[in-house]
Amino acid sequence: MQRLSALLLILLIPIVLCAQVAPDTYWIRFTDKNNSPYNINNPEEFLTQRAINRRIVQNIPIQQNDLPVNQTYIDAVVATGVSIKTVSKWFNSVTVYTTNPALIATIEEFSFVQSAQKVGNGEITSKSNKPFFEKEWCSSEPMNTGGKDPSSLQSFNYGLAYNQINMLNGIALHDMGFDGSGMVIAVLDAGFTNVDIIPAFDSLWINNQILGVKDFVNPNSPNIFGSHYHGCMVLSTMGANLPGQMVGTAPHADYWLLRSENGSSEYLVEELNWVSAAEFADSVGADIINSSLGYTTFDDPTQDHTYDDMDGNTTPITLAADLAASKGILVVNSAGNSGSSSWQYIGAPADGDSVFSIGAVNSSGDYASFSSTGPTYDGRVKPNVVAQGQGTTIITTSGTVTTGNGTSFSSPVTAGMVACLWQAFPERKNMEIMDVIQQSASQYDNPDHYLGYGIPDYLEAYNILESTALHSIQIDLKVYLEGPFNGVGMDAGINEILPLSQPFNTAPFNYAGIESVVAIPSPDIVDWILVELRDTTYADVADGSTMVARQAGFIKSDGSIVDTSGTEMLSFNLAISDSLFVVVQHRNHLGILSSIALKNNGNEIYSFDFSTGSEKFFGINGYKMLTSGIFGMVSGDTNADGIIDGADLLAGWDSSAGNQGYQTGDINLDREINNIDKDQFWFPNQSFSSQVPE
Repeated sequence: MQRLSALLLILLIPIVLCAQVAPDTYWIRFTDKNNSPYNINNPEEFLTQRAINRRIVQNIPIQQNDLPVNQTYIDAVVATGVSIKTVSKWFNSVTVYTTNPALIATIEEFSFVQSAQKVGNGEITSKSNKPFFEKEWCSSEPMNTGGKDPSSLQSFNYGLAYNQINMLNGIALHDMGFDGSGMVIAVLDAGFTNVDIIPAFDSLWINNQILGVKDFVNPNSPNIFGSHYHGCMVLSTMGANLPGQMVGTAPHADYWLLRSENGSSEYLVEELNWVSAAEFADSVGADIINSSLGYTTFDDPTQDHTYDDMDGNTTPITLAADLAASKGILVVNSAGNSGSSSWQYIGAPADGDSVFSIGAVNSSGDYASFSSTGPTYDGRVKPNVVAQGQGTTIITTSGTVTTGNGTSFSSPVTAGMVACLWQAFPERKNMEIMDVIQQSASQYDNPDHYLGYGIPDYLEAYNILESTALHSIQIDLKVYLEGPFNGVGMDAGINEILPLSQPFNTAPFNYAGIESVVAIPSPDIVDWILVELRDTTYADVADGSTMVARQAGFIKSDGSIVDTSGTEMLSFNLAISDSLFVVVQHRNHLGILSSIALKNNGNEIYSFDFSTGSEKFFGINGYKMLTSGIFGMVSGDTNADGIIDGADLLAGWDSSAGNQGYQTGDINLDREINNIDKDQFWFPNQSFSSQVPE
């Protein structure tokens, strides 16, 4: 298989040749998504609201690769007589099946087809094998579930699964009520034999925790519950709920069961099945993907990966796994079971830099000899962390509680705990969750190629996140602008001509907020204002690097600052490490910084009134006494560079003098650009400059 470069990753591999991915199966790449009926501004047409919400929470934009493949291109390919197997919007491609090479030649001639090339003669040149599964082992003997359960005083009676969650200090999260509820895990596997009838999964069905199933191997003849045993055992480590015998790490999570792996053969097409399954998981709003799968060698040796390919930027499945992570999903993947073989190293997609690759330890926490090792070809630490994968308690397709060996089991044990931790902090990004789990692990300061960062402590991870938890706060601010100040308050002379969208989206503010209104909400609004919060220890070190949030709102005639409702205080969700300082900026007044930290009144409301004294402003030359006992922001900085000088006259006043409107040259905000602005405001203020640290 041809190796893809890092550059091709950036370009979403637009020019890779299409290799034969199984006998008579071809990967066809399209050139574009032109004339698509879909638009990134209307994502609800191709993504569920849950998928959109995941992007909103993690500040992830909708992108071109989110758009579905052009259906007219698919229809034209189908019209040739080939059969569509899978579709990939991320790779803008389809996989097709045909025994007639002439049809592929016809497809290659289409102007919108980038590549459709068959590689090799389609013959199976070695015995079909599943390298990943063959090295795993499952006991045929049921385990004795009698005796005292050490978890009898805990939230769940874990039975024989006690050790694999207790090793991770995960019971504490369950006891706090974090058991996966509300989280969605997509399980990508080879099949889920008897999951629909095994008692261990009854609660998943009764409580509607199985959200759906989909077969990407045989989409026209799906066989989710009779195709392969593997997914049943994998799911049990997370979702089983047999009190006193076995309870998984996320018994109350919701699940999608997606078949991407063909258990009877090994071809590159299975990686492409995985890509389509991951895209589906994204579109339905999955938070986590568990993939107890890995790819190194195939039945067709021309498709084999090499260790060189394990660089995070080469195999299709790894590129797709990193793309899934870029959509806000946390991809948890088995490291592999090749530790004692000549290959030794992790497989794809465990090599992905954004993939949470999980190795295996035994019940005592020691390295399991079969667990694949790192580093990646480019030298990164892999696996990321480990969990019990030797002697792991699982459920077989007969419903028996037994044990199994394989990173196939350490991965879902971890995925379940990830769901519990993320449930506690749903506002956190996927990479933040992954990073904090690594920080909690036993050898975080000294990782190696066997255990990575070690065995995580999920209570410690919880405590780390709690110490920097996002808080919903409100900011109660008051300040006056010199320009419109009338002695007791401010005139709202430009209220009727205010823009409906925030005006700070250009230099030097470069604020990308989307605050807007359909109408100015009240007649006492003076202008738009920009509020910035900085998290640090003292005002003199509150430079731009300490900024944690910005928001545009309105300033009213009484000096209060409100959100776009025109009545409510500005609200923020943020973590506070030290203390909050506030910066207030206006388009033609000097920016100001609070000299002391904002104080919480006990109800998450932080109040600050700049108007009552000079000591409220940081610095000595960036504010002005507007009248006796009332202080405010200095007018005249028409180019917003923090200094009032001749450049402001040239930039904001000269070119618009004599005009009317919403312009920076209107320094006193009366909608007139005239000599009053120049002589009464700009001229006497030339000695002032902003004291806000850059």
